[in-house]
Parts: sequence; C-alpha cells; structure tokens
Amino acid sequence: MSARKTGLATSTWPSLRVSDWTPTRETLHMWTQIVGKIRMAHSPLLNHWWQVTLYVSPRGLTTTAIPYRTGAFEIEFDFVGHRLEVRSSTGGTRNLPLRPMPVAEFYARLLDMLGQLGIETRIRPHPNEVEPAIPFAEDHTHASYDGEAANLFWRQLLQANRVIGEFRSHFVGKVSPVHFFWGAMDLACTRFSGRTAPPHPGGAPNCGDWVMVEGYSRELSSCGFWPGGGEEGAFYSYAYPAPEGFAEQPIGPEGAYYSTEFQQFLLPYEVARAAPDPDRAVAEFLRTTYEAAANLGNWDRSALEDDPLRWHGNLATQGKGDA
Repeated sequence: MSARKTGLATSTWPSLRVSDWTPTRETLHMWTQIVGKIRMAHSPLLNHWWQVTLYVSPRGLTTTAIPYRTGAFEIEFDFVGHRLEVRSSTGGTRNLPLRPMPVAEFYARLLDMLGQLGIETRIRPHPNEVEPAIPFAEDHTHASYDGEAANLFWRQLLQANRVIGEFRSHFVGKVSPVHFFWGAMDLACTRFSGRTAPPHPGGAPNCGDWVMVEGYSRELSSCGFWPGGGEEGAFYSYAYPAPEGFAEQPIGPEGAYYSTEFQQFLLPYEVARAAPDPDRAVAEFLRTTYEAAANLGNWDRSALEDDPLRWHGNLATQGKGDA
C-alpha cells in the first residue's frame, strides 16, 4: 500500500511527495493556465495582475465570478468529485470529468462547453513561465490525472490558504488576497510598503518582461506555498527589492533556510507538517521572514500593522446582546 493510502491520506496536513505526482502536477499546471487565461480575457486589469488568479474553494480551485457582458460565469476545479464545473448566471451549467487526458483535449472541450453556454472566449493559446511552452492545442505530452494526488494537493492548499489568511489579517496596509497564480502554480499573498520599486528585470521563460514590471511595481514582501522547493513542496518568502542583508537575517522555525538557488527563504512543507504544531511553525516562518524585509527596508510598521482581534471584545458583547 502506498504512503498516500495509509492514515496520512486523512491527516489534516496531508503528505504528498512531489516526485509521486509530477506528471499529474505538470498536466494540472497547464489546465489551470487555460482556466486562468480565460478569466484574464474577460476581467479588467487590477494592479499586479490580481484579476487573473484562482482561489482555494471548499472543493478545489475556482475563478470566482468572471464578468461576461451583463452577467457572469465561473469555472471551478472540483478535486472532490473530480469534475471541471462551468456555471453561468443565465442558469446554464456544463461539466467535464477530470481524468487522464491530453492538454489539447482539455482545451478543446472547455472552449466547446463555453461555446454551448454562449460565452465567446479567445486567449493566447500558449503557457507562460514554463519551458518548453507547447501550444495548448498541440500538447499531447501532458496527459496525466491522478485524482488522489490532486485531492491531496488541494488539501495542502486548504491548510496553506487558512494559515496564510490568518497572517494576512495582521496587515492593514495594501495587501493582496491569498490567491493562486497559475503561471508558477503557487498560492501567494503579498504585503506592500507603500513605496514604488525599481523596474523588475524580468527573465521568466515565455513571459514578457513587462508582465513582471507590472507585478513588481511596488516594494513588497511576498509569501506563499508551491509544490516545489522541498520533497513535499515548500512555503516561501521573499522581498522585492531585497534589502541589503536580507538573506542573512535569522528566521524561524528550525528547518527554514535561505535558498541561494531560488533567492528566497524556504520552509519545506514536510518540516512544517512534522512539527508539533504545524500552524504555529508556518506562522513563525511567515512572521519572521516578513519582519526581516520590513525592518531592513524601514517600513512604517506602526501604520501598516494592527491586531485582527482589536474588536473581538465588542463583537462578543454584541453577540450576547443579540442572543
């Protein structure tokens, strides 16, 4: 019996070795790029490309409502029922069973479903931030889908989304949602100091440098989780621009380190999962790496941070009164 089919599969912080699901991960990466590009095609630009992302849902990953003419539609990966769901505000629905299939088939069938719902869509039909960038309609290389692995990955994202979301609540300055960027296939949340940043040099494969210039137009500290950087993926944290001495700053918990390969701090997922209190371990990593960026970068922390429980007593009293 595989490790995934033991008690680990029902753990709150599930184990999923990157090497055990690489073909499915690479296929799913392309599928999320297609869905993300459809959202991008119909959404007005938001700073740092926030309009293109996906979000962790109770069953998988969703676009949330995408505006279309005077209505809206939504596309959701359901990693519980293993379906791709398309729902329109007109009342129409379509679904595609998630199973092993080439990217080319997924692409054609999704566009056909949208057409059946009266949704006209054109996207740039090539993936970004990967090499080689096989056109979606020609990609018969990526064709794997391990439903158990996809479900475990989603449950990793559930935990990451929850803990990063709590970390986000301590910041009252400009801060992104906790959202899934399909370019690099990572869950991310970014805090901003309020100052502009030098133009990003770019360099991502099959991605215009101007894309990175927009994404990194303001000074930031970013954190997240992605299925790389460790045996079971990794939490990450970096700053742009990185202040002098950033890489040498002491951070926690034990097992976290600065990766010269990725130019960012990493906390391997398996280290967090095995900790006595995984939530606390990840929270410590997020806090200490942010503080390294904010303190060295002279951020106005008193203006940018606050206690998310600042109204807790009032809310509790109100709740009792209403009862």
